[in-house]
Amino acid sequence: MSAQESSAPARRTRLTPERERELFIAVVGLVREHGYEALTMDAVAARTKASKATLYRQWESKPKLVATALRHLAGSSPTQVDTGSLAGDLRQMVGGLVAHSTEYTALISGLAHAVTKDRELWQALHGLLIRPALEGLDAMVGRAVERGELDSANPAKDYIVQLILGAFSARRIIENKDVDTEYMEGYLVAVVFPALGIG
Repeated sequence: MSAQESSAPARRTRLTPERERELFIAVVGLVREHGYEALTMDAVAARTKASKATLYRQWESKPKLVATALRHLAGSSPTQVDTGSLAGDLRQMVGGLVAHSTEYTALISGLAHAVTKDRELWQALHGLLIRPALEGLDAMVGRAVERGELDSANPAKDYIVQLILGAFSARRIIENKDVDTEYMEGYLVAVVFPALGIG
């Protein structure tokens, strides 16, 4: 074997989409149940009947595996939403979040502390999940400005994510309930839309 061949990275074995989804569901389930810090590749391997070598070959590290799992299970991203109005876009985006509200609330709780301690996790989440979502939201807002729906100088447009995600965690803390469609529709109409100056 040549030096070049011996130094080449190991080839990744392609997993079927069904097998990947099975792995991602297991990873997210473990984060919800035990928190990110307690999650181990051994636990993922045991739950999914996969080898640790396969997990590391596919995703390199625990942070990248968790971030990739979240990205694939997140549903529609803002880049895929375009109803023709900002109100419609936000309703559709929020509807996707509400459909998984229990999981999201638990995941936010499970990851919030870990992100402050683990820079590699933050980088993985930002690169694979947060930045693409923010870029999609920026495009959504840009279309609204071009249509004349939204004033480009409105400062609230820079806080849409905080406004929406804050409702998920706040209701759990204040009322010990997950958000639902009725709650979020009322929140959009009473809080988000007035802040953005849209109806």
